[in-house]
Amino acid sequence: MAQKPGLRPKADLPPYFSIDPAQAARKLAGPIDAPRFAKAAAFATRGRDDLARRGYAPDGKKRLRRFSTWEVCRYLIPVNPAHLRRVLRLNPDLPQGEGEGGSKWFTLDEVLALRDHFAAEGARGREYRAWRPEGLPAKVVAIANFKGGVGKTSTAAHLAMSAALDGYRVLVVDLDSQGSMTSIIGGKVEDEWQTVFPLLARNYALRLQEENEARVAAGDAPFTFDETLTEALKVSPRNLVQKTHWPNIDLIGAQLNLYWAEFQVPVWRMQLRSWALWDALSNALSEGGLLDEYDIILLDTPPALGYLTINALAAADILLVPLGASFLEFDSTGRFFDMIYSTFASIEEGENRARRADGLPEMRFEWDAVRALITRFDPSQQTDLANVIQAWFGDFMTTCRQEMTAMIGQAGEQVSGIYETDYRDYNRETWVRGREPFDRTWAEVKEVILGAWWRDQQLAKAAEEG
Repeated sequence: MAQKPGLRPKADLPPYFSIDPAQAARKLAGPIDAPRFAKAAAFATRGRDDLARRGYAPDGKKRLRRFSTWEVCRYLIPVNPAHLRRVLRLNPDLPQGEGEGGSKWFTLDEVLALRDHFAAEGARGREYRAWRPEGLPAKVVAIANFKGGVGKTSTAAHLAMSAALDGYRVLVVDLDSQGSMTSIIGGKVEDEWQTVFPLLARNYALRLQEENEARVAAGDAPFTFDETLTEALKVSPRNLVQKTHWPNIDLIGAQLNLYWAEFQVPVWRMQLRSWALWDALSNALSEGGLLDEYDIILLDTPPALGYLTINALAAADILLVPLGASFLEFDSTGRFFDMIYSTFASIEEGENRARRADGLPEMRFEWDAVRALITRFDPSQQTDLANVIQAWFGDFMTTCRQEMTAMIGQAGEQVSGIYETDYRDYNRETWVRGREPFDRTWAEVKEVILGAWWRDQQLAKAAEEG
C-alpha cells in the first residue's frame, strides 16, 4: 500500500508514538502490594552485600593493601628510595617490609613507624610527620549538601584516607541512614543503637534529668523518662566506635534505622523546649573525649537539611560542600547556603532573646572556613560553567576540581577508595593521574585545617599572656 502524502513512515517516528495500550497492559504484572517492596528490599540487601564483598578478602573482611617503596618515598615519607634502603639496613629493628631486592612492600602501620623514626632521627626541616598543635582539640569537618548525588560520601571517604596516609588519627561519623560511608570503610552496624542515635538520646536524657530535678524541687510532676532514655544514659561514644581495616581510621557507622532520629528528635524538642537539640552531637564528641583522641573528625551527612545535618553543621569547625558543575547543582547549593543562614539565624534569634532576658551573653554560630568543591568534573564540557561557579562563590570555593575518570568508576565498583587500589592493576601513569585530584583536594583542605589550628594556637597564647 502506498504511503499517504504528508505522512512519515512509522519507523522514523520517535519511540513514544504508536504505543498500543492493549499490548502495554499485557506487559504489566499484577498490582504491586506493600509486601512486594519487602521482597525487593531483601534482594537489594543480598545484592549489596555481594557487591560490597568484591573489595573484601576471602574471609569476608576488608584489608588494606601494602604500599611499595616507590609509593612510600613519593607520597608518604619525603626521602629518596636509596636513603630509605640504607636506613633500613642500618636499623634492622625497623619494619623491613615484604619482598625481595630493592622493592619492598609495607603495611600502613609499618609506614607510620618509619615516619616516627625519621621524625626523630631524620634531617631537620623535613615534614616527616603531619603537624598537629598540642593541647588543641581535633578539627571537625562536615561534608554536606542537601542535593543528592554530588559526591559527599566519596569526598568524605577520600579525605579520611588522605588524612590517614598523612599520619593523622581520623574518626569518621556516618550520619546518613543509607550507610554508604559505612560500607566503604567496611563497618558493620546491626541497629540504630550502634549509630549516633543513642548519643542524641543521651544528650536529651541528661537535659531531661536536670529539668525533672528542677520540677520535683518546685513541686511539679516530672516528665516521663522512658526505657529508650534510660538505656541511652548507659552509652558512651567509645562504645560506638569501631576499628576499620585502616589502622588510623575509626568509624561510628550508620544503617537504615538511624533515619528514625529525624522523627524522634522533634518529639523530644516538643516535650522540652529548652533542649538545645543542635548541640547534641557536639556535646557527645566533647564529653566523650573524642576531640582529644583524634586529630580529625569527618561527618558524612544525609542529603537533607534535617536534624542530623543540623547537628553536624553545629558541631563542625569546617564545612565542605561538594557540587557538580551544572546549573541545577549550582542553584541547589545556593539554596542550601540560604537554608543554612535561615536555620541558624533563627536558632540564634530564639536563643539570644532568652539569653538577653536572663542577662546572659549572646551566642553565635561560627565556622573556621567553608569551601565548596566541584566534583565529577568533565573539563572538556564543564570548564566554562565551573569558572562561572568559581566566580560567584569566590573564596567559598576550592581551586581543585575533582575530575571523573574511569579509574574512579572502577574503584567505586569495588566499594573502595582510590588510595585502596593497587597501581599494579593499572598503568602506573594512569594511577598517578587518577589520584592527583584527590591529592590536590586534600592539600587544600589540609591547608584550611592547619591554618585554623595555627590561628587557634595564637589565640590561646594571647589569652595566656593577656
